[in-house]
Amino acid sequence: MSLEKEHLFYDRLAQTTDSPYGLHLEKAEGSHVWDVTGKKYLDFVAGIAVANVGHRHPKLVRAIEDQLNKYLHTMVYGEYIQDVQVSLADKLTQILPPHLNCTYLVNSGTEANEAALKLAKRHTGRTRLLSFRKSYHGSTHGSLSVSGNEEKKYAFRPLLPEVQFMEFNKIKDLNLIDTSVAAVIIEVIQGDAGVRIADQSFMTELRKKCDESGALLIMDEIQSGMGRTGKMFSFEHYGIFPDILTLAKGFGGGLPIGAMIANKSVMGDFTHKPPLGHITTFGGNPLSCAAAGAVIDILHSEKLCDKAIEKGELFKSLLSHPKIKAIRQIGLMIAVDLENESELCRLIDYCKENGVIIYRFLSHPYSFRISPPLNIDDEDIRSGVKIILEGLEQC
Repeated sequence: MSLEKEHLFYDRLAQTTDSPYGLHLEKAEGSHVWDVTGKKYLDFVAGIAVANVGHRHPKLVRAIEDQLNKYLHTMVYGEYIQDVQVSLADKLTQILPPHLNCTYLVNSGTEANEAALKLAKRHTGRTRLLSFRKSYHGSTHGSLSVSGNEEKKYAFRPLLPEVQFMEFNKIKDLNLIDTSVAAVIIEVIQGDAGVRIADQSFMTELRKKCDESGALLIMDEIQSGMGRTGKMFSFEHYGIFPDILTLAKGFGGGLPIGAMIANKSVMGDFTHKPPLGHITTFGGNPLSCAAAGAVIDILHSEKLCDKAIEKGELFKSLLSHPKIKAIRQIGLMIAVDLENESELCRLIDYCKENGVIIYRFLSHPYSFRISPPLNIDDEDIRSGVKIILEGLEQC
């Protein structure tokens, strides 16, 4: 049966690469997953920063079950008053700056960014969009247009017009921000570029330029949000706040949900000229909202932001080897540079064979990512890093 399912995986499901990771999964719990043979793997990537509170956290499962016993989808987003949606939006306002007081719930990160770009153009009446090289904001046409990896884009051009790219952390490039710009979209921590961390001076000047020009500042916290960097949101490290915030990945704890958050006065532009300025059938799905609400509660009650800082430092202290060329780390968002891509491929395979899941980045081919659950045990960190170091010796 296992071989039959694997054949169907390759034959009946669309493939995103010629060489998928190929783990035949049976179950997941906490910081571990098991394959169909019963082999146990330590999960150092958490579904690419999705399982921030671990796989199937009991409080998360209970919240989903409670909602399951009430109702599932009943109506397209925005028409019915659904307590689980209202409760989630209220929880978000309690953990965000006061001006970020209105939430539009969607299905994913790329949809959140699509909505944010539309809202910025609608609110400002402008058409130019600025982003940063090596950024990643999603794979649909609009979000791909503002992503800074040409290798992922060239086959799908033409994309959105009037998009320009600046160099991340280069203050001089911020002079491109003028009164013709609708929005600047940025990952405060560039995730798929290999955890590139913004400088304080750069973020301060970026906020200043947007304020002076009237351009809206969109912060994409899809990977870096929900405690991943040691703060609930990575912009908190800088004291710089967005005009529009986008969330997904760890937001739902394993269920698909995204959010685009702005001030009520800005968000109101979607309601007229034209009405239904942005629509979604499944946005704010009740099960996903229940999960997201539980994630916020767990992050607070278990102090997982603080733990992300402590555990991130533990990883960094243990990852010492001559083949490691650099480490970029903030909280439990970690990139480890090796010499070349072939060395990385061998290490990923070695770790997989020995029960540890590490993974690559989209835009940095000789680095591997570490983004485990924020509640991972120290013992698991030590045992997993030991296998990584053994793999570096073997490779």
